[in-house]
Amino acid sequence: MKTSLNKNQIKILLLENIHPNAEETLQTQGYSNVTQLAHAPPEDELKAMIPEYHLIGIRSRTQITADVLAEANRLVALGCFCIGTNQVDLDSAAQLGIPVFNAPFSNTRSVAELVLAEAILLLRGVPEKSMRMHAGTWTKSAEGAHEIRGKTLGIIGYGNIGGQLSVMAENLGMRVIYYDVEPKLRLGNADPVADLNQLLTTSDIVTLHVPDTPSTRNLIGTAELAAMQAHAVLINASRGGVVDIGALAAALAEKRIGGAAIDVFPQEPKSNAEPFESPLLNAHNTLLTPHIGGSTIEAQANIGIEVAEKLIRFSDNGSTQSAVNFPEVSLPEHVNLHRLLHIHHDVPGVMSEVNATLSSAGINIAGQYLMTRNKIGYVVIDINREYSQDLLTRLKAIKGTLKCRVLF
Repeated sequence: MKTSLNKNQIKILLLENIHPNAEETLQTQGYSNVTQLAHAPPEDELKAMIPEYHLIGIRSRTQITADVLAEANRLVALGCFCIGTNQVDLDSAAQLGIPVFNAPFSNTRSVAELVLAEAILLLRGVPEKSMRMHAGTWTKSAEGAHEIRGKTLGIIGYGNIGGQLSVMAENLGMRVIYYDVEPKLRLGNADPVADLNQLLTTSDIVTLHVPDTPSTRNLIGTAELAAMQAHAVLINASRGGVVDIGALAAALAEKRIGGAAIDVFPQEPKSNAEPFESPLLNAHNTLLTPHIGGSTIEAQANIGIEVAEKLIRFSDNGSTQSAVNFPEVSLPEHVNLHRLLHIHHDVPGVMSEVNATLSSAGINIAGQYLMTRNKIGYVVIDINREYSQDLLTRLKAIKGTLKCRVLF
């Protein structure tokens, strides 16, 4: 009879200087076989190393492509120790039965604080004044400098970060409006607006908090920048492809808007050793930061624990709650039971064959949990008797099966 791997046999790879508490959390739960690497391996290196690992943790620089995943014959789950998951081919992972987890909540405070700090500095003209000071020019003046109190903050994308930012901004005396493609519950006194143009034309500060999707690419371009008020400032701490950088550079050069703070870019260096190039390098009243919105000690510590715990829950009991590409199943503990995990294409007939296979083996089902998503089906079955290797072989042979494994 085949048994599931002991925890110390499960090989885990953590890349890109993930916070040490991720490894500590894993080891506390018995996962002692952890390898930590500081860098983001290039594709060839990653393809060579990935076949031996069962769980992998990455940050934003490691690119998990379809070609890389094709070599991952032992991989059962992937953790993105960050908010974004666009560095992973999510569809390919799902088709291979690999759930992907991230940390959508752990760095919201850090990003919101950076946006508020940038808004204050931009309204005071600090970036330009600082550049002049570094050049030896003393320009003491109140011209064009404003308090943030009483100003209108326009939030595009009212999700976790947008909502927290909304509350913090109101505490500073700001008026908050927001635009989202989906209805969102307003927090505090924030007001939703009917369309993007209304937000752009009435905001003193426009800040973006949207995902990278085809509909958000170049969401802010020449026309949108032209709709903004001449004194208004733009902040992007979401995704690099959301703002047309060339159009923004032109608007800043012609002083059609008051300034900008950009933390994410369409093309970013792959390491700190590579040079950074952008049309915004010499733009006036502009803050440029190297994708550090969530880069605080507190946020990275929170992320390390959050994603490590999600990987542990999936490995221990099969729970896929909050997976970004996979059917979400929240599961109880399976005390004194064996647990079968069957991942398959969501097509008619698979579940009837699974149940028929169990029935023909004389196995009684103590509990069954099924969810489907994006043409993938995930069924978790608790059984109350021993099973044979032959049973697993038969389950894996069912047409449409992607993966089948057992937990003890």
